[in-house]
Amino acid sequence: MTAEPLTSARAATARTPKAPAGAGRSGRSRPSRDRLRRAVVDNLVAYLFLVAGVAAFAVFSWYPIVRGVLLSFQQVNYAEPARWVGLDNFHRLFADPLFVTAWRNTAYFSLLALVFGFAAPFVTAIVLNELRHGKAYLRMTVYLPVMLPPIVTMLLWRWFYDPGPGLFNNVLRIAHLPAQSWLESQNLSMISLVLGSTWANMGTTTLIYLAALGGVPGELYEAAELDGATVRQRLWHVTIPQMRFILMITLLLQVIGTMQVFIEPFVLTGGGPDDATVTVLLLLYRYAFVYNDFGLASAMSTVLFVVLGIFAGVYLRLTRSKG
Repeated sequence: MTAEPLTSARAATARTPKAPAGAGRSGRSRPSRDRLRRAVVDNLVAYLFLVAGVAAFAVFSWYPIVRGVLLSFQQVNYAEPARWVGLDNFHRLFADPLFVTAWRNTAYFSLLALVFGFAAPFVTAIVLNELRHGKAYLRMTVYLPVMLPPIVTMLLWRWFYDPGPGLFNNVLRIAHLPAQSWLESQNLSMISLVLGSTWANMGTTTLIYLAALGGVPGELYEAAELDGATVRQRLWHVTIPQMRFILMITLLLQVIGTMQVFIEPFVLTGGGPDDATVTVLLLLYRYAFVYNDFGLASAMSTVLFVVLGIFAGVYLRLTRSKG
């Protein structure tokens, strides 16, 4: 009695068409091929952007560095064919009395910039951080000089230092004090450059310090206040230790930046009086565009590149250890 249903089931199965052997695998592989194609296209676009960035760096950054190092071993004035002279440019460079003077002036500028330019942004950031009203407006005011073109800023300060109608001497006359030769005095010229540079560049560092102060835990200040710590003690034992890494990084970056000072002495003093404000980059400019000796200028830039590379290595070591 049960044989007939079984026979009908077999017949129905036999009439049902079978799917091709690879149909299931083909349906599953099509999305895989689409995903692979999209991944290849995305990676290709990413590599194209990467190649464009590398090419830009190679053309505008790496090639000038390599070209500058090669020029330092050649006699080049672009009026005659370049001639290979080996280390002769470096011998002439180290024998030039202005080479030592330029490095001494640059080191002096960096030292003064650390005294004024390193402390002023930190103090300004602490004062702004303690304010309750008008903080955004004052932040914009502090950062405003950074948005001005450097050449415009230095021209403004040259008017400040003008011995006749200049702002500073007029203030001194109102206070019944003797006027000063700000840019013509060997004792005041470098300090005058540092003051102008500090005013023009402190905005960025101030904002960095403000951001770091916002990351200091408030519980530390509350605990210090409960222990009876004064404002100076809270600054010394809470603020500075919590910002130690940021302070060290900005210190190194400021040293690297001040060693490349050029616009301030070029616009305000021209290196005078009596070469008292000749810096490394200003001397390099003279070698290239005043004396028309691009080989000697390239040797100077190579020495500066090595010195700055040492500071950059220290900076990378500190940031890597912190990470």
